[in-house]
Amino acid sequence: MSQQTDAAQAEWSAREGVAEELIPLIGRLYRENNVVPSIHGRKLINKSATDLLKAHRIVRHYDGQEMDPADSLELLSIVDGLDVGAVSLDLAALHNGAKEAQANGVSVTDYLAEQLAEVAGQHGASPAAPKDIVLYGFGRIGRLLARILIERGGYGLRLRAIVVRRNGDEDLVKRASLLRRDTIHGPFDGSILVDEEKNTIQANGTLIQVIYSSDPTTVDYEAYGIHDAIVVDNTGRWRDQAGLEQHLKAKGVAKVLLTAPGKGELKNIVHGVNDSDIEDADTILSAASCTTNAITPVLKALNDEYGVQIGHVETVHSFTNDQNLTDNFHKGERRGRAATLNMVLTETGAAKAVAKALPELKGKLTGNAIRVPTPDVSMAILNLTLNKATTKDEINTFLRQASLVSDLHRQIDYIDSPEVVSTDFVGSRRAGIVDGRATIVADDGHHVVLYVWYDNEFGYSCQVVRVIETMAGTHPVSLPAQD
Repeated sequence: MSQQTDAAQAEWSAREGVAEELIPLIGRLYRENNVVPSIHGRKLINKSATDLLKAHRIVRHYDGQEMDPADSLELLSIVDGLDVGAVSLDLAALHNGAKEAQANGVSVTDYLAEQLAEVAGQHGASPAAPKDIVLYGFGRIGRLLARILIERGGYGLRLRAIVVRRNGDEDLVKRASLLRRDTIHGPFDGSILVDEEKNTIQANGTLIQVIYSSDPTTVDYEAYGIHDAIVVDNTGRWRDQAGLEQHLKAKGVAKVLLTAPGKGELKNIVHGVNDSDIEDADTILSAASCTTNAITPVLKALNDEYGVQIGHVETVHSFTNDQNLTDNFHKGERRGRAATLNMVLTETGAAKAVAKALPELKGKLTGNAIRVPTPDVSMAILNLTLNKATTKDEINTFLRQASLVSDLHRQIDYIDSPEVVSTDFVGSRRAGIVDGRATIVADDGHHVVLYVWYDNEFGYSCQVVRVIETMAGTHPVSLPAQD
């Protein structure tokens, strides 16, 4: 037993050593060449050695065995020698392709040279100039969007300003402090400097101008060197075309994105599902709701494979700022009751909103919501009748594969654990996480109940950034190309 223990520890230490070699290589490729490596959609930027090993373990769910970090080190070392331009690389897919090439007598170097030919020798060149981003509002979603954009270091999307209403003499310091510290998502990873004279916040080298205004039409962004910006409205104050058009009247604004369900004829975009509907001519878009983003990718995968006849969506949703901490008047039914002490039955438009992104499900879904006394992470229960019969094992296998290698692998995640609870999903970058253990399939094989967790704050914010990136046209080419 002692020998087995020693051997296991030695094997772990060896893999950890390789992962530690990967860290500076990944960092340099990202900084100098805009290379974004991932494993089945799990980005490897700014990860610890342990995080890298965990990412390599996930491959076993698709290939039957873990991916050796030494293979990633070999692949990225070759990529380094090719001096590539901006590119998003799926190392797991490249590894499988390289193994197949080797079986046919082609070296790993030659295989990668062929796969990366379109970006080789471009030394970090990007498909488009970085786009200026303005956050209009700086609440829960606004601050998380800021964290994600700052984390990216300005590549593709440059956070230039936030617009808020002044709330006292200490406004700037307090807003910087709220960016620095978060009860749910933890401390900001880095340093934050405040310049009260210039009204700026500098976070990890990103200089953010703080602009005070309550009227979006009067802001002159060009006075701060901001041009053709995408304004991300996090306030929820305006949700229709007429209201959001006010942003376009400001100097320096090109487009607007709403981080809430849009009303009227506004396109509601769920990235991964209908982001191909985004056109260059679109000036105002909605990123839909957190719940719509959580359930629509799963529903699309299921509808494409099995066909959805009809269904009901019940969301168990963490309380939000629009509820009262203690009983008080609220214009909405039941939302005036104490959020931290009650389960509150309320309505949700998410089920109907699915049809805006997935028209083939129009009229097939109903929905309701229960707000519960947790601050973040929610669950959607999908009670569906499918056209094609299935089993629990079959549908779970399908959804796990969708989370790894489908076009929706950035939106869908999958978990199979006997002990997971809501706090385990705080900080998830996926729109929704299928809980395979909880899946129920009736004896007839057509009636299915699925449980989908989602971080209604951070996971949604990641989806919003994906939409911004598509609007800006700054997403790098992804290789190898998906079949």
